[in-house]
Amino acid sequence: MKRVVSIALFLVAAGPVWGSLDEARAEPNLEKRSALAMDNALAAIKDIRPAYNAGDLDKVRGKAREVEESVGLAYDSLEQTGKNPRRSPRWFKRAEIESNELLRSLDALQRDMSFQDRSILDQTKQKVQQVHEDLLIGLMGGKKK
Repeated sequence: MKRVVSIALFLVAAGPVWGSLDEARAEPNLEKRSALAMDNALAAIKDIRPAYNAGDLDKVRGKAREVEESVGLAYDSLEQTGKNPRRSPRWFKRAEIESNELLRSLDALQRDMSFQDRSILDQTKQKVQQVHEDLLIGLMGGKKK
């Protein structure tokens, strides 16, 4: 009985950590929306490895799409603020650091996948790389290509 209660308490306590993309879209503050979307992308990427190890390639593809959508939402939200990343770098830098972390995680996942399955994450890596570069260019004061 104690075990059931402790598991239930853990799930209740961990509930707010598990965000969703819908929760991020509902956030009216654009900067917080961006942070929630990046948090969702980081959570989704952590779900890819267990799904791949279980042989569930459909779930891997779904989580990869969720990462792409989350990163896209984060970047679009920051762009909608209309702020200059050089003058107000807080949220832009956070997104840039987290997108770099996502890229490293995607690289590690791809290296651990079989050769035939690696292409599943190619589009996701490309999207995250593009967002990372755009954020970095904005922070450095350059112009987009």
